[in-house]
Amino acid sequence: MDESETGAAPVRATFFVHGDVQGVGFRWWTRARALELGLVGHARNTVDGRVEVVAQGPAEAVQRLHELLTEAPSTTRRPGRVTQVVAQHGGPRDGIDSFVER
Repeated sequence: MDESETGAAPVRATFFVHGDVQGVGFRWWTRARALELGLVGHARNTVDGRVEVVAQGPAEAVQRLHELLTEAPSTTRRPGRVTQVVAQHGGPRDGIDSFVER
């Protein structure tokens, strides 16, 4: 995804999702939402029980994914129980063309 496709320079964010988010379909749900938003990146379990979500694309879409990760599950039908989402922002990286579960 580049500036000519979206009309805006892409951004990249890494979200560390804390709570009961492993073994409940959370990565699959995150991938589905990211694809709907036109984002690329990945969602993967970490050894300490968090899920790391790396999302890259238009700033508005990355922000919307962040909102979905933090909203109440009754409004998003998100699996698991999220207690905290820590975000780190950085510049986009080349060579990423899909959103995958790892």
